[in-house]
Amino acid sequence: MDKKILERFKNLEKDINYIENSKSVEKDSYTTSSFLWFWNKKYETYETILINQRLLLQFIIQFEDLLTQITNYESTHFKYFKQVTNNKYHLNYSDFQKLQTIFLTLKHDYHQGYLMSFKNLIQAEVFENQLQQSKELLNNGYIVASAVIAGVVLETGIREICTREEIAHGKLDKMNADLAKKGIYNKLEQKRITALADIRNSAAHGKESEFTKEDVEKMIRDIEDFLAKHLDNI
Repeated sequence: MDKKILERFKNLEKDINYIENSKSVEKDSYTTSSFLWFWNKKYETYETILINQRLLLQFIIQFEDLLTQITNYESTHFKYFKQVTNNKYHLNYSDFQKLQTIFLTLKHDYHQGYLMSFKNLIQAEVFENQLQQSKELLNNGYIVASAVIAGVVLETGIREICTREEIAHGKLDKMNADLAKKGIYNKLEQKRITALADIRNSAAHGKESEFTKEDVEKMIRDIEDFLAKHLDNI
């Protein structure tokens, strides 16, 4: 599991405790009277639990950021989160308790591996479909289009790894260099990614003479190998 994600869970748990400890009780009274005997007055008291709204808003922002990292907008966790935080500036203690429940469920599912498996499955399916489209274009003689689509898959995969490693997104060469520098993969793999990116760039600029059909065939295979090696960790 991603150590940075686990650290975020710990920090959010601390935030939950801070918010819980910030609560205070406000008491108020109101008077009721009988319909017939209006002088028969009865005093009732009710309590309102108040929490620190600044701490709550900070928690919501960080919680949403965590959700976007390990789930998607169609996940049950995210849908319930959005329902509760529909008006994030006017939430009460009951809303906070609901968010706690969503958070604990998310934590459990993440530690059990359910969330990452689902995300990887969806991402792998998208990549597979795009690479299949690239192969079909290549087989039908559309070499340039095939190389461009394969290049998009490669860059998307690189971006996913950068997101996981908290490396800033940028041009493909820069992200590739940053990942190698951090030790995510070695210099040999960095050079292979650079070579694949060169084919993509040539195709994007219409320089068909700079690569062959065989180059694109190998490009697709190399991208498939790269994704198979690194996708499980995304």
